Amino acid sequence: MHAETVVLLVLAAVAVIVAARWLAGRTGLPAAALLTVAGLVYALLPGPNLTLDPEIVLSVLLPPLLYSAALDSSLIAIRANIRTVVSLSVLLVLVTALVIGAGFALWVPGATLAAGIALGAAVAPPDPVAALAIGRRVGLPPRLVTLIQGEGLLNDATALTLLTVAVTAARGDGFSTWSALGSFAMAAAGGVAAGLAVAYGVRPLRRLRSDPLSSNAISLATPFVAYLLAESVHVSGVLAVVVAGLVIAHNAPYWTSGATRLQTDASWRLVDFLLEGIVFLLIGQQLPAVIRGLGEYAPSTVVIASVITVGAVLLVRPLWLWLTEHAPQALHMRLSGAPAADEDDDPSTPPRQLSGREIAVLSWAGTRGVISLAAVFTIPLVTDSGEPFPDRDLLLFCAFLAVLVTLVGQGATFGPLVRRLRLRADAADAARLRNQARIAAVEAGLTRLDELQAEQHDHVDDAAIESIRAALRTRLDRYRRRLEVLEDAEGEVPMSPQYEAALRVRRAVIDAERDELLRWRDLGRLPDEGLRTLERELDHQEHLLPARPA
Repeated sequence: MHAETVVLLVLAAVAVIVAARWLAGRTGLPAAALLTVAGLVYALLPGPNLTLDPEIVLSVLLPPLLYSAALDSSLIAIRANIRTVVSLSVLLVLVTALVIGAGFALWVPGATLAAGIALGAAVAPPDPVAALAIGRRVGLPPRLVTLIQGEGLLNDATALTLLTVAVTAARGDGFSTWSALGSFAMAAAGGVAAGLAVAYGVRPLRRLRSDPLSSNAISLATPFVAYLLAESVHVSGVLAVVVAGLVIAHNAPYWTSGATRLQTDASWRLVDFLLEGIVFLLIGQQLPAVIRGLGEYAPSTVVIASVITVGAVLLVRPLWLWLTEHAPQALHMRLSGAPAADEDDDPSTPPRQLSGREIAVLSWAGTRGVISLAAVFTIPLVTDSGEPFPDRDLLLFCAFLAVLVTLVGQGATFGPLVRRLRLRADAADAARLRNQARIAAVEAGLTRLDELQAEQHDHVDDAAIESIRAALRTRLDRYRRRLEVLEDAEGEVPMSPQYEAALRVRRAVIDAERDELLRWRDLGRLPDEGLRTLERELDHQEHLLPARPA
């Protein structure tokens, strides 16, 4: 493929990604489903097509996507729901793979248990990108967001390790339960160790991290370092990336500056936007590759294998969620890990039992993605004896069908389901908590000013202290008035006419200031470098204001 063709394909992909995001904002449909359909349409057109290379996906696309998701997650929240996360990301993956493997061995003519488990391992881990994007837009409760995030961060490591074991057995090297468990434990423990080594290895670079550009470069390189380090010692690279991201995100506020956080956050948002778009386009374009080898199978065999795969993907998840939630507490399998707690209980108490509506939403959040396709494409063409790998083409088709059904079907209906169930976060409660934190932060600042005033200083310091104290007290009064309004609010955050008027006036003032700066630049009175500096000041002021209503 010529360089010009590659550039044109990249430009076309970016154009489609931008158009899909715009269309998603206008229609409410998930961008992931729109991009997958766009990839399907392109696959059917004449012209060059891109075949998914599993090595590129696993070593180039997956690490930054997982790392970015880990940076956006909460180590404390995941740790508080660790039993739920382990149940979904480890046990549910294993159960789904075993169900599909048993179904293939029992009802698909000529299929083996190992080959079925390999397919099950590939399609078992959900890709939460589409579900999270929709869930945040419709206001999914924070706990469900945490569970979906935690599951998506850890289930890939379980699936890829199980896939390796199943492929080894299917190739003819034999299968040993204890050997498989040992390999899994070694890969998981090694992945955690590698992730911790990278997370704490970047700490000595904190001096470089004070420079936003250097910090950005280090952040972008970190997931690849973690993945390559783990893979070089044959442990879970996926788990290493996740652990490194969670630990770094938890500790980074202690050593990163505000400018560094703003720039790094913006960079990762762009990386997510482009990589996720490319990934979903790639999914749709795999259609020719997965149907190419289906000619040798009887239609009944394809139908049976498809029903087993898609049925297990759609049914095992809700059944598992219901059973583990309602199992006797003595079995220590209930997702919440404790008796139901009242909403007014202390936040440090174990989370309450999941409701039926929450189970329904979590069940429908199991969209599969490119990891499933990348995993199934890693299945070798031949066994150790030189024979073709059993039913490889059938496995590819079933994996593609499971991804397509969940990504387009569940992805397109996830938002309406959440709205129909009226399962939304309490925005007023979250606003109350933020205002309480703001009040505590301002009071800490006032305490520090009192300490500074007690120290030896001159009249210049006195003037500065009094000026800052007056500004802090003004902010404190505003936060307290806002908290009084929020105390009696439920659900949506109330907006007072005075508050909305103040926002409109502040935006109008910023627009006027920006127009005046541009007029000075156009008249030659202000150089472009000075304009950019002053524009950044106004941009930061505008960024602090709430988002404009849709």
